[in-house]
Amino acid sequence: MDFTEAYSDRCSAVGLAAREGNAKLLKKLIKRGYSVDVPDNRGWMPIHEAAFHNASECLKLLIHAAPSDNYIRSKTFEGSCPIHLSASRGSLECVAILLESEADPNELTNEEAPPLFLAVENGHIDVIKLLLQHGANINGPHCWSEWNSLHQAAYQGYPEILKLLLDNGADIESLDDFRVTPLFIAVQYGKVECVRVLLSYGANVNCQAKDQATPLFIAAQQGRETCVELLLAKGADPNLYCDDEEWMLPIHGAAQMGHINILRTLIPITNRLCVCADGKVSPVYSAVSGGKKDCLELLLKEGYSPDAQDYPVFGCRSPMSLAFPGSYELIPILLKYGITLLESDLGVCLHYGNFSLFQYFLKRGCKLPCQLHLIDFLKNVIDAGDKYKEWLPSLLLAGFNPVNLLCESWISSVSSDALNFLLEFANWKRLPQDVEQILANHKETSMWVPSSHFECIPSLSHLCRLEIRSLLPSSHLRSDEFVHHLPLPTCLQNFLLYSDVLRTYAISESSLRLGEEYERNAMPSLPSPENTERTET
Repeated sequence: MDFTEAYSDRCSAVGLAAREGNAKLLKKLIKRGYSVDVPDNRGWMPIHEAAFHNASECLKLLIHAAPSDNYIRSKTFEGSCPIHLSASRGSLECVAILLESEADPNELTNEEAPPLFLAVENGHIDVIKLLLQHGANINGPHCWSEWNSLHQAAYQGYPEILKLLLDNGADIESLDDFRVTPLFIAVQYGKVECVRVLLSYGANVNCQAKDQATPLFIAAQQGRETCVELLLAKGADPNLYCDDEEWMLPIHGAAQMGHINILRTLIPITNRLCVCADGKVSPVYSAVSGGKKDCLELLLKEGYSPDAQDYPVFGCRSPMSLAFPGSYELIPILLKYGITLLESDLGVCLHYGNFSLFQYFLKRGCKLPCQLHLIDFLKNVIDAGDKYKEWLPSLLLAGFNPVNLLCESWISSVSSDALNFLLEFANWKRLPQDVEQILANHKETSMWVPSSHFECIPSLSHLCRLEIRSLLPSSHLRSDEFVHHLPLPTCLQNFLLYSDVLRTYAISESSLRLGEEYERNAMPSLPSPENTERTET
């Protein structure tokens, strides 16, 4: 091989003549003894140039002048033989010449692609017919993932090629490495006419991929409305679970991705067991997870409960907890349809620093954290400790027992002001012994300076205040309105509402009205709060 014949354009003189289809010049160069097997820096020889550029006369000359029988099968650095190049370019005459010269119709490139796959990929139906006549393997795996020509035709959206392949024996249920069929591919990419063809040839509408996804699920998830209609008309099962954990249905995909028209179609035909059976998940979660307001409202309007069961996939206790932190606009909808506020919801508000919503939940009757959920609540309280003025007054005024916060972790994490403020709501001389010990240790090891009056016995008025408030249910303490209607002088009403303590700690009235502001701005159409308390299970 004479490498001195390579030119600056990366192509030999013979290769350039083949590229340009100049058969007269090529014949002259061959006659003068120029080599026909000089590759360029891509590994292309003149025969590749002729095959790629549909230079049939040049191709005949090069095959006749071939230095060996393997010349017709010579490969570029990418593993392409001349027949691959001609098939991909739709060069019917060149493909015919190569096949007559005994080129292998099933030769593979480095990427395991045969000529048939390349012809399908580029939509050359006449080349496909010719390759099939010469024994091209229609059902073999045609790439590393076992994606074959039928998959490729469905992906490209070539219904006529699909018919041709199926009429010549292509396996309509052929699977790639992920157990995906051509129908699944056609649905996924919205190739409606290909879907029609595959369904008319009897494709299995309930086939499942390796991850258990079905064509109906992928159609619902991708928003392929026409495909959904076609699949359902052919018997696709909307209640076939589409994941290994057996909780995800097509309705979940539609709700999460916001395809409301598909959701309307699926709601009446989906079994409602998904909202109540163990291990299942309500599609309400999917709508909330995707932040899809319209889909959430539609589901709730059609009778799906906002009080969905625990979400085993992400460990959520209710759709409300999933709405934090990125889908606050969905919370008014959940409240509108009567979601039960859980103790954990208060903690989530504190965790994300949404103090207006924290106050609003208190106003709506959210159950105060009890001993059962106190550990989780304390973690969130510590997160919000440095902004205690925006949430702690509302919590204590609603009747929360301040002793519940007097643990070592919270005491050591808050400022002196926050700790002193909390103690104002307790009988600081009658604290549990373990709490007194924690406070004593904290005083010795920190910069905490207790308010001076904590050294004295609480005044009778303060003890009376504590006693009166202990007799009132939390539902009466959550609003100033009930206290202001008590048959007491205004000064005593204000005293019951801790106005003296709030002034001392510079807690403004506006910081206690964040919940009202939230109600005005976000919930103008909500019904008045009813008894929404429920003990978590």
